[in-house]
Amino acid sequence: MFAYVARQPIYTAARELYAYEVLFRDGKTNGFPDISPDEATSRIITSTHLSLGIEEVTGDHYAFINFHQDTLMHRFPTSLDPSRTVVEVVETVNVTPQLIQACKHLRGLGYQIVLDDYDTSERWAPFLPFTSIIKFDIRETPHEKIAQLVPQLKEQGIRLVAEKVETYAEFEQFRSMGFDYFQGYFLARPELIKHRKLNSNQLTMIQLLTESGAVRMNLDRINDIIERDPSLTFQLLRFINNPLVNKRNKITSLRHALHYMGEVEIKKFVALLALANISQDSPDDLMNMSLVRAKFCEQLCQENARAGSDDNAGFLLGLLSLLDAMMEQPMDELVSKIPLNESVQQALCKKPGWLRHCVQLAEYFEQGHWAGIKAFSVKYDTDQRQLHHCFNSAISWASKIQLSCHQ
Repeated sequence: MFAYVARQPIYTAARELYAYEVLFRDGKTNGFPDISPDEATSRIITSTHLSLGIEEVTGDHYAFINFHQDTLMHRFPTSLDPSRTVVEVVETVNVTPQLIQACKHLRGLGYQIVLDDYDTSERWAPFLPFTSIIKFDIRETPHEKIAQLVPQLKEQGIRLVAEKVETYAEFEQFRSMGFDYFQGYFLARPELIKHRKLNSNQLTMIQLLTESGAVRMNLDRINDIIERDPSLTFQLLRFINNPLVNKRNKITSLRHALHYMGEVEIKKFVALLALANISQDSPDDLMNMSLVRAKFCEQLCQENARAGSDDNAGFLLGLLSLLDAMMEQPMDELVSKIPLNESVQQALCKKPGWLRHCVQLAEYFEQGHWAGIKAFSVKYDTDQRQLHHCFNSAISWASKIQLSCHQ
């Protein structure tokens, strides 16, 4: 599935890019969906920030995001970086002491507060002491009234944005008034951005990958993440109770399972479980190929300990080697969001070295590139027949894992 957002530039008086307003869209039509404003903001945060990263939409510039009644009251902006995010309080909110306090609290945390479509009403007076920016819709408010307000607002240190600037004459008019920023079709129309969307289950998987990739793995945190979703608990217990993993002990609880397995196996199987869920919209062949590569690279690392890489690194490398195809995003962007071992990150980004050569060897087997396989065996002084045996056993292992997942 894909999510859509639009971004509309906001320029300075010198017509230099200052920020983007991030707008939720319902698809290629570039239209606003028939949903509540609070839901639209929530979707921007979940589908864009958590999946793609706001910085991928706005670069090094600020992101102006509309926040409505409930999203402000529940402090939704706090999931975003205050050094990158500007909080727009929309004109339709019901101004209450509680809302004022919520916005004041956000300002105290470092967020810039913007009054969107400022209508000059007295109800906004309590906001002015902690407001950073005010946006005027020049199609709605008489220009003479705006001109009268500019000096007193500037005196309070408030910067001004002219919205819906559609001609050069309007741009010049409001620049001469002392406006700081400008937004509108004269400068640029909203640009539609399409990106792969993670659903809530996939977001949980990314959390798991992040936790399992940490230098010091926190079992309690992993336990808490999995416990939130009964289906995940069931899947992980199934993995652990698989005879391939556990031949003797009867697992009685999730926490028991995590402590029984130990950190190395948890890292492998959490990554395996995460990728299986992340790839649910991808062809089955991609997941199967990832499993084969994982086991194959793990065996190569076991057989070649002198190469200075542990088998867990090989497993993770093989498992994640097709993540870009599954997510339809560049690999370097994806690995930057997960705290993987540096050698694994470099191999995934095709930096030369032992681990990169391992996954490259898996590709040679997939393509029937026998010359490449022979070159690897010579380079690392490895029996070519043993390489074939490792790849065949990896195929067998992957088939059994796939079968257990579908039972």
